[in-house]
Amino acid sequence: MGTLYLVRHGQASFGADDYDQLSPRGREQAVRLGEYWRARGLAFDAVITGTLRRHVQTLEGIAQGLGAAPEALQMPGLNEYDSHALIAAIHPQPLGPADTPERYRQHFRILCDALAQWMAGVISPQGMPSWDEFSGGVRAALDHVRQHHAGQNVLLVSSGGPISAAVGLVLSTPPEVTIALNMRIRNSAVTEFSISPKRLMLQTFNTLPHLDGAEYAQWITHA
Repeated sequence: MGTLYLVRHGQASFGADDYDQLSPRGREQAVRLGEYWRARGLAFDAVITGTLRRHVQTLEGIAQGLGAAPEALQMPGLNEYDSHALIAAIHPQPLGPADTPERYRQHFRILCDALAQWMAGVISPQGMPSWDEFSGGVRAALDHVRQHHAGQNVLLVSSGGPISAAVGLVLSTPPEVTIALNMRIRNSAVTEFSISPKRLMLQTFNTLPHLDGAEYAQWITHA
């Protein structure tokens, strides 16, 4: 069997005007992951990413650490949901910056509520697909891997929403579990699926083997 390595992007710019770019720490996380894999002799037969800047920048860092990587296939179905549109759909008043622990927790409490309503079809956030369309884009990426890359090592760089949706599809988890998984995926974390022509099977979830050391304790981030 081959292995599909799903990687959440490195730390982005949460709270900034433009979230969709890696922070300096996010770049370090990506390069470190590539270095970790290179030291263990891992090479990829195929690479797939979303089209967001943070996906592309994360792949660039991983490729730098690895020394090389195949040209990526970009699939828009692996792009993240719009958290601002989700929150606005149930909380039209501006939340203000998440610059204190309580405001940070409030932001994610409201986001989880909005995700649950979106997944249930209760709300239709402006400019966003339905949950069925969103999860369908993730399913299409997984089907592509299963049909074209069985027996190969495949790298997929995306975001927490699509990766948790992928785990949910493989394990048939209920919406509340998918949301809980989403909230726990750390920056540059690795989730692994075994690939066969008939199905994908979960092997690991949300691991940070490349940051397993006291010197990297401050590199572990969630946004």
